[in-house]
Amino acid sequence: MALTHLRVVLLAAATLQLLFLSSTDAGEVGVCYGRDADNLIDPTRVVDLLKQNSITMVRIYDTDPTVLRALANSGIKVMVALSNKDLDSGIGRDQNSAQQWVNNNVVSYYNQGVLINGVTVGNEVFKQRSDLTGMLVPAMRYVQEVLKAANLADVIKVSTPVAFDALGVSFPPSAGQFRDDIPQSVLKQMIDFLRETGSYFSINLYPHADPSEHISLEYATFGINGGVFDEGSGVTYYSLFDAQLDAVYYAIDRVSRSSSSVSTSMAQQNGPIDTIVSESSLAGSGGRIPSHSMATLANNEADQLVPKEIAQAYNNGLVRRVLSGAPRDVSAYIFSLFNENLKAGPPMERNFGIFYPNGTKVYDVDFVHGGSTCRSKATWCVAKKGVENARLQAAIDYACNNGADCSAIQQGQACYQPNTLVAHASYAFNDYYQRKGQASGTCDFSGAASIVDRPSPS
Repeated sequence: MALTHLRVVLLAAATLQLLFLSSTDAGEVGVCYGRDADNLIDPTRVVDLLKQNSITMVRIYDTDPTVLRALANSGIKVMVALSNKDLDSGIGRDQNSAQQWVNNNVVSYYNQGVLINGVTVGNEVFKQRSDLTGMLVPAMRYVQEVLKAANLADVIKVSTPVAFDALGVSFPPSAGQFRDDIPQSVLKQMIDFLRETGSYFSINLYPHADPSEHISLEYATFGINGGVFDEGSGVTYYSLFDAQLDAVYYAIDRVSRSSSSVSTSMAQQNGPIDTIVSESSLAGSGGRIPSHSMATLANNEADQLVPKEIAQAYNNGLVRRVLSGAPRDVSAYIFSLFNENLKAGPPMERNFGIFYPNGTKVYDVDFVHGGSTCRSKATWCVAKKGVENARLQAAIDYACNNGADCSAIQQGQACYQPNTLVAHASYAFNDYYQRKGQASGTCDFSGAASIVDRPSPS
């Protein structure tokens, strides 16, 4: 198959566009371990379940001693929570209360071998407890100071999860901005705190959170699609996840600069801020086939319970996206580990689990190999740096016309991003090399390639 000549379309984009779509090392996938249920397996068995499925991170919504003791010395990273109730109890007003809470619920368990790597202060406070917004940033600072005193501020980050509907505008992504009814001063203080402390902005992203008619099922679930073009930035998005994520970045930048103009990169000011997706998934125990537009899911609660196959496609696509590290490094937590029978609200709220309460699978999610579809094992054949584009293109054409399967790096396909000639060349060279059994001489391409003992980060 002849490969269409590939263009590095991002290099001519605006500075902010480059900032948002840069690629770094891959992220990590965890799960949210909620316990609003009366029929769950005990925490010790939960830890065994996490290990059996190679799940390396977990987010819990409190600091339950039984759960934390079970996670001790497990090697699993744990994000714990100072709940909205705790925030309301006085921790947002009093340093001493914060010190006691952190020492009892974070430091003590960390010293017992619980790999706590984050504390979430409140959960979706702007949405669930708007009356607590004035306490949010003070509480985050109090918690940070206690961690700093315990020499843990570098390993345990403080953040607060924000619901995606905190954005008043999310499409196109370049127009992303927070709602006017959310105190902009609090948002700015929070973003400043996260940047000062090297922490991350936590966002809960759900594909049914955006009712726009442009969202197809394939686009929302990491499937093959024609993409959605953002005229403001010149970027074509091939997943709703990345479009939503960029909308968040643009919204953050607007608040950071207290301006509606997006003409200057954050990197020219205080540097970019990292983002972590603290929740993302689809509820998947239903039997309906949703319409081709995700708008139906957003506007009709009855349709939000999608077939398990759709939820499975989304979560496995999310794993692939995160582990690939493209187009941007981001870590994410799948919501949730179990179906929770005591959760209030529509049926979807009780059916987000990837496991049933007894520990059996609702459907398969591959946490190990989900990101390996664009990579191989043992040794890799990658493009050399500094090779001119013409030589790279000729080598790509040769590989793709002589046995390499280059369909995955076509526009809209799984490994198209990052859309650079070097990344596409590395994919084509490596596919050719692996199909030839890693035979000597099959990784040269007239000097354009070399063998390495780990995958190329490009």
